[in-house]
Amino acid sequence: MTKKQACLLGGTLILSAVFITQSCTKSTNNDSDLIGNWTKASDFDGNARSEGVSFTIGDFAYISTGTTDRDRFKDLWEFSLARNYWTQKADMPGSARNSAVAFAIGPKGYIGTGYDGANRLSDFWEYFPSQNIWTSKAPLPGAGRYDAVAFSLNGKGYVSCGYDGNYLKDLWQFDTLANQWTQKASIGGTKRSAATAFVINNNAYIVSGNNNGEILKDLWMYDGTADEWTEKRPIYNYSSDTYDDNYGSIARQNGVAFIMGSNAYLTCGENGSIISNTWQYDPGSDSWAEKTGFEGTARTGAIAFSLAGRGFVMTGRSGSTVMDNGYEFHPSAEKVDGD
Repeated sequence: MTKKQACLLGGTLILSAVFITQSCTKSTNNDSDLIGNWTKASDFDGNARSEGVSFTIGDFAYISTGTTDRDRFKDLWEFSLARNYWTQKADMPGSARNSAVAFAIGPKGYIGTGYDGANRLSDFWEYFPSQNIWTSKAPLPGAGRYDAVAFSLNGKGYVSCGYDGNYLKDLWQFDTLANQWTQKASIGGTKRSAATAFVINNNAYIVSGNNNGEILKDLWMYDGTADEWTEKRPIYNYSSDTYDDNYGSIARQNGVAFIMGSNAYLTCGENGSIISNTWQYDPGSDSWAEKTGFEGTARTGAIAFSLAGRGFVMTGRSGSTVMDNGYEFHPSAEKVDGD
């Protein structure tokens, strides 16, 4: 058992926005002991937008789809981390859309579902970067949906939750070789849309989201090998211990997550209003630590991705204003204003 886990189990870890009690500061991982810092990253070269999607392949990130208050998009942009610039690639076929999902498997990326302004969509498209071509794939079974989540595990793609006229909690697995969808075990708990998904240590997590106007305060882990969901600790102050006393700002809808090292980071989104709180999740101890809030304009409907162990947040909207700027997070750095 690590010292951090011992502190949690003893109920002596006290989280706050600015410090962690001295009793746990000698952990071998110092990320949770420091505030963290956001710095400006390369602006997105495409049109400003919210509710787009992203996926990563190697050292490249891709952004596509999204919306403003007037337009929807289906353009595709590639970001080179090594060269720090964007290149426009072939447009995605099908309808321009927002609130779609995306994932990558091996050398290819996949985008599907979403809303085109009139229809909830179920189509799926495969992108092959080395040839810059798109191929139509089998549509997601059932009615079209938007505000779902997606992830990849063990060479398979997954889509879950969302809204098709009703809130959903189903889970579908996509086999790219067979071009076939298979229904798997539904997420436990409540149906939801606009949740956030991330993958760490070969397990997928779905956190929070919205059901009938209620922001959900739960976190679920999916084991793809066993096809089983496990509920993790609630993300609010539910226990008599002190570790969750400040968990009140974790729950949200339309948030984004990225992975750095052995931790996940959740930021942006909305819960009654647009928020910028940033939280670090440690799957080993099933605990959250608040980090420096997102330092750009608070936003919802952003996108996030990780490249070479670095975490980025881009685009999004605040009210009617959509954005094309981006930020990089440095979890173990001291906060510096204006950088």
